[in-house]
Amino acid sequence: MKSIIQNIENKYNELFSGKPLIVRSPGRVNLIGEHTDYNEGFVLPAAIDKAIIMAITPREDDQCRIYAADLDDHFECTLSSFERSEKGWPNYVMGVFDQILKRGLKINGFDCVFGGNIPIGAGLSSSAALEGSVSFALNQLYNLGLSKIDLVNIGQKTEHEFVGVKCGIMDQFINIYAEQKTVLKLDCRSLDYEYFPFGLENIKIVLCDTQTRRELATSEYNIRRQQCESGVDILRQHNQDIQSLRDVSLDFLETYKAELDEIVYRRCEYVIKENERVLAGCQDLKKGDIASFGKKMFASHFGLRDDYEVSSPELDVLVDIAAEIPGVLGARMMGAGFGGCTINLIEEEYLNDFTVLIRDMYKEKVNKDLKYYVCSIEAGTSEVVGKFVEV
Repeated sequence: MKSIIQNIENKYNELFSGKPLIVRSPGRVNLIGEHTDYNEGFVLPAAIDKAIIMAITPREDDQCRIYAADLDDHFECTLSSFERSEKGWPNYVMGVFDQILKRGLKINGFDCVFGGNIPIGAGLSSSAALEGSVSFALNQLYNLGLSKIDLVNIGQKTEHEFVGVKCGIMDQFINIYAEQKTVLKLDCRSLDYEYFPFGLENIKIVLCDTQTRRELATSEYNIRRQQCESGVDILRQHNQDIQSLRDVSLDFLETYKAELDEIVYRRCEYVIKENERVLAGCQDLKKGDIASFGKKMFASHFGLRDDYEVSSPELDVLVDIAAEIPGVLGARMMGAGFGGCTINLIEEEYLNDFTVLIRDMYKEKVNKDLKYYVCSIEAGTSEVVGKFVEV
């Protein structure tokens, strides 16, 4: 990370003047709790050591000059005149200051350079990292007095109102609230949260990227939401207190199974069981029982594959391979599905063997190259203090 910080600061000095504020904003993983967020359930994310680094200084006018180092791409606009860009990435920056201006807060323009090592398109939420870096930086530069939850809401509203993605709140929340060597249990209904320890030096998080991206994910995501809502509508006829699947027990679901379409029943059953896995998994972490936690990760994948049906052949192959490799405690697909990454918990002494075996076996079975990323759990968005500080 030191070299990335240095490169970003060097590029800033090449393009602009002044001493910049340096901000680090991390990507994230979700250890367990998939497709539970929009059902007002529980998730268990953590921030990782893949991050965006931003160097930024305030201006006295309303001009915004932005350089995306990894893309070697410039963008300019003013606070008084800006609109969505076909380039895509500037929208995550403009959307943030659009939200700040809508709050009636006073800011001027800025010069900034950003880049990092979050793999784009791998489901590690580089978008929330960019939003977090901009909102955090402007809050610091202009003494806006925004709280952590304000920054979270600005990021989510950026997605909803400027980017055009009706995302949940998990990505923005963990980006701001994460703490080192912990995972965060988030109640997606109340936004209550609790930290659980995950700082074991002998356990590594490894992300295995299928190198596949499916457009199907967006349309099928919406269908899954509709199916869950359909189940809730039927179950609510028997209990008016039910607002989401968060309020439904397995016993209650089973009682009225005959009234539900078979597919809708399986979707609901998965979500209810996944919420239970998150809560039980947190207790495993409290006890330091990583083996039991890992088994719940496998169970999560099987539910996503068989009942929620959002996996893919490549994801299934990776989990099946991982299950046969010594030292693997848990593995599952991560994210919306139909491509992207699996997340794996590996005992460190087996790490080298794991990466070689899973790469070779994946190539043999699906004839695709595998990228993998070894991650550690880090803190949320923050200022980088001192010159080229290791973070």
